[in-house]
Amino acid sequence: MLIQIAWRNLLASPINLIIGGLILAGTFLFVVVGGLLDSLNDAMARSVVGSVAGHIQLYSSKSKDELALYGGMGGDQDLSAVTEFPRIKQTLEQLDNVKEVVPMGSSGALITAGNIVDVTLERLRNLYKAREGQLDDPRLRDLSREELDARITATRRHVRQIIRVLEADQKKAQAILQAEAIDPEVVAAVERVSKDAFWHDFEKDTWGSLEFLENKIAPQVTDAQLMFLRYLGTDLDRFQESFDRMQIVDGTKVPKGQRGFLIAKLMYEDQMKLKNARRLDKLKDARANGRLIATDDELKRFVKENRAQTRDLVLQLDDLKTAEATKRLQGYLQSTEGDLTALLSAFFDTTDANLEDRHRFFYEQLAPLVELYRVRIGDTLTIKAFSKGGAIQAVNVRVYGTFAFTGLEKSPLAGGTSLMDLMSFRDLYGYLTADKKEELAQLQRDTGARAVNRENAEDALFGEGNTVVAEATPGIIDEDKTFTGAGRRLREDDLVKRVYTEAEINGGVVLNAAVMLKDASRLSETLATINATASAQQLEIKAVSWQQASGILGQVINFFRGVLILAVLFIFGIAMVIINNAMMMATIQRTQTIGTMRAIGAQRSLILTMVLTESGVLGMIFGGVGILLGSAAMAWLHAKGIPAPNDVAYFFFSGPRLLPELSTTNLVVALVIIFLVTLLSTLFPAVIATRISPLRAMQADE
Repeated sequence: MLIQIAWRNLLASPINLIIGGLILAGTFLFVVVGGLLDSLNDAMARSVVGSVAGHIQLYSSKSKDELALYGGMGGDQDLSAVTEFPRIKQTLEQLDNVKEVVPMGSSGALITAGNIVDVTLERLRNLYKAREGQLDDPRLRDLSREELDARITATRRHVRQIIRVLEADQKKAQAILQAEAIDPEVVAAVERVSKDAFWHDFEKDTWGSLEFLENKIAPQVTDAQLMFLRYLGTDLDRFQESFDRMQIVDGTKVPKGQRGFLIAKLMYEDQMKLKNARRLDKLKDARANGRLIATDDELKRFVKENRAQTRDLVLQLDDLKTAEATKRLQGYLQSTEGDLTALLSAFFDTTDANLEDRHRFFYEQLAPLVELYRVRIGDTLTIKAFSKGGAIQAVNVRVYGTFAFTGLEKSPLAGGTSLMDLMSFRDLYGYLTADKKEELAQLQRDTGARAVNRENAEDALFGEGNTVVAEATPGIIDEDKTFTGAGRRLREDDLVKRVYTEAEINGGVVLNAAVMLKDASRLSETLATINATASAQQLEIKAVSWQQASGILGQVINFFRGVLILAVLFIFGIAMVIINNAMMMATIQRTQTIGTMRAIGAQRSLILTMVLTESGVLGMIFGGVGILLGSAAMAWLHAKGIPAPNDVAYFFFSGPRLLPELSTTNLVVALVIIFLVTLLSTLFPAVIATRISPLRAMQADE
């Protein structure tokens, strides 16, 4: 009966429609936006957990700063080293929900990719070394003497072609610059190497000629690129096993237990690829996403830069390849132009109509003639960085390949950090490893160095009775004779041959570690267990969730969730005020009806229940409609997907599209909120209604 009365009164007053509309809008907003935030949180969790953080991160409890894998408010973090990692790993992996503990440490360094002259001269030097049996390079190992001679001849032609370009640049500079601005030594050096006599005598003094080219000519080409390299030192085998989204894209994985480097594919493309080729790729990707060169200022800039900046490409071509590229471009463009630079400028004049065809032609016809990447798979990369103590450290690591995380290929956040073996990371960090101790001991034995007290240092260094150990003489450095013993082994054998044991890899310092769980739903429970275990066994570590370890990035979802809560509170707060006022007015208007009901025997509890039921029916009907509409909207969004608007969103969406999921929790919470809002907003008017006496009904009749 009460429900029938409530249904009859539902449409009796227009104010009920306003109240219902507010409830519907608030419920719809909560279901849709709450579902989107939950889906976004789950997607970001997959990105963070699957790319670098794991479910839980560990770091030293002595650290001054909190761990922030993606940056914090204060710039670089001051983290203390974890020195007892083997004990920590063994202890935590005994916990029932811990699957794996992966050692880590991240830092950054500036590296220089040599200019085209450096790269070409290094190639020429290696060819000569391979011909004389001084270099064991897998890429040259199987070549015959005749094949090596042919490559040497082609590379020398390339160097001469570069010199011709420099000579032309020099003549242009002399025409527009004052004489004081031109270095006569540079002019003389270019003139010397441009003459046939230099090349006729090249074989007589190969190493001296190469050194002259490297010291006098290479610095004149200013296309060397300074790049910031963010790297993560880790147990590479354990990392790839634990983070199953990691996939090798180019090359191979680093051999088990060896030193090596894997470059993030996105960084490899963005920073190490020939700029003209990279701009063509970006133009093609932009067109695939619906952007037009004709209307997009950024795409217009790419086209303009490609037309103007062709020098890097021209410098890579020797005389034979220059002739071949000119021939191919003339045929494609139907042009009689003989200058390669002019032909390239015309070719890179791309439009929406010709972009696809020119992108195809570039990779089929021009790319095979040049080196697309400054750092090639198989190259040895020299990385210099400041250690924890401020000293400059350097390591040589071989680049084995590139990698990416599945679904995050275009994300700068996931694709900006490369991977390095832990042994090389510790060298850069400045940790005195057993290898370093051995090298220092070998150097001490080779040089006859001895320890002296600080008090006697001056007498020991400059006092009487000291003898000359060696005299420095000028000359060309012979690397094969200079580096011997432990130093040579560290420089060569450790780089490609030595296999480190698991105990050696895990036995040194780390800065942090990722904990992979068997059951991710038990994260909070496991986190508390790890911190309790660390405290009980004095492990001196702190465990934090992936979200806390993400730094500012991890707080984005919490921020938006807070905004949603405020918006819902605002809407339902307004709804409560309106419902309260409306029910008060309705109670006053129904004074005679309620008084009559009281006169014929209705108890106050019945009146109270009737008013609350009316509000409950109103809330459930309109709230239910809001839930249904919200559920339908979420189902439509899941089927359609929300495309990532930019590369940064790839990380938040954990892929190119976000597929929102309807959250059962949000539906339950929405129903609870509707019930509480209608109950609280109706309670006071309902109490007022119970106080209406039969006498008021009789007075109204009079």
